[in-house]
Amino acid sequence: MQGNPMNIPPVSIAAAKQALIEQFSDAVLRRRASMLWGTRGVGKSSIVRQVAEHFDVPLVDLRLTTIEPVDIRGAIYADDQQSKTVWFPPEFLPSPDEPAGILFLDELTAADQRLQISAYSLILDRRVGHYRLPDGWQVVAAGNAAFHGAVSHDMGTALADRMFHFNVQTAIEVFLEYAVARDFAPEVMAYLKVRPDKLDDTHAQLANDHLVGASPRGWEDISNVIGSNLSDAGKRLFVQGRIGAANAAEFFGVLREIRAGTDVVQLLAAQAGEATAALLPRSLDGLYGLIYALLAAATDEALMARALEIVDQLPDIDSAEPLPIREAQTLAMELLFQKALERGLEGAVLESATYRRYSQERERGADAA
Repeated sequence: MQGNPMNIPPVSIAAAKQALIEQFSDAVLRRRASMLWGTRGVGKSSIVRQVAEHFDVPLVDLRLTTIEPVDIRGAIYADDQQSKTVWFPPEFLPSPDEPAGILFLDELTAADQRLQISAYSLILDRRVGHYRLPDGWQVVAAGNAAFHGAVSHDMGTALADRMFHFNVQTAIEVFLEYAVARDFAPEVMAYLKVRPDKLDDTHAQLANDHLVGASPRGWEDISNVIGSNLSDAGKRLFVQGRIGAANAAEFFGVLREIRAGTDVVQLLAAQAGEATAALLPRSLDGLYGLIYALLAAATDEALMARALEIVDQLPDIDSAEPLPIREAQTLAMELLFQKALERGLEGAVLESATYRRYSQERERGADAA
């Protein structure tokens, strides 16, 4: 394969997950293997696990770069009664008493080509040697193409013609939903909200021949570093070592602006009105830093109610630069409402005057449309 051979449009990781769920639901389509293409850290392995959890079926996850060809084909032994040599299938492959599940062949394109032959047998014929995959099992493979900057062996058209293919790419909205659900560091979410192009810089990394660059998986690690008890110097070293020097320098530069924008603890304790307005941030980085910090801080009904009051006062920001106040308010409201529902804090929302005004404005907007 030369260049980018994919004649398929990119899809988000969420769209790919939904497609796999719908495929598993169809007994006929389930028997055809699917292939997830995408850069490292985009979430291919994660969604396959989530699909198995969705249907409460077993998942057999084979990382093909860590096993030998014989591990799939099994061991050979002499059957004296048949006067033949016979293959014992490996124990990790699904047995007939497991009627349904997902067999995940990860890192398919990076595996040794001898191992790929055995893997291809499972994909093409749903069997290897004398072993046959039960009818209710879905085969999903994943890997990188050469243009993703990873070690990759060519996939022939004969194999490609036996699979559904998904060109998975990162989408900032989906990643931020994932980040919110897993309580990422607010600073990381705010940074990526303002600079979504920094979520995955694989193309720039390859163009500059850099070993280290930013990826969705990398930002999860950065969130853990920022939330740790490491010294400031230690955090800087770990961030540089995970996403590269240039990315780290820009991230820490924005981080200073976010943290200088407002003191969230002081803001939560301030009185509504002028005292709150005086503490509001005045830059774009500070604005989104505030939103995600409020989201992290709203852990009980009192703090949730106060966070809503602060969001209601965002139009009071006195900034020399134009800021997307209405967009920021909508984002903050939606995030806070979602968290309130998940944490049983909806009482604070429903009793809030801010919520009532927000709902009325949305209704007026819907009527006007």
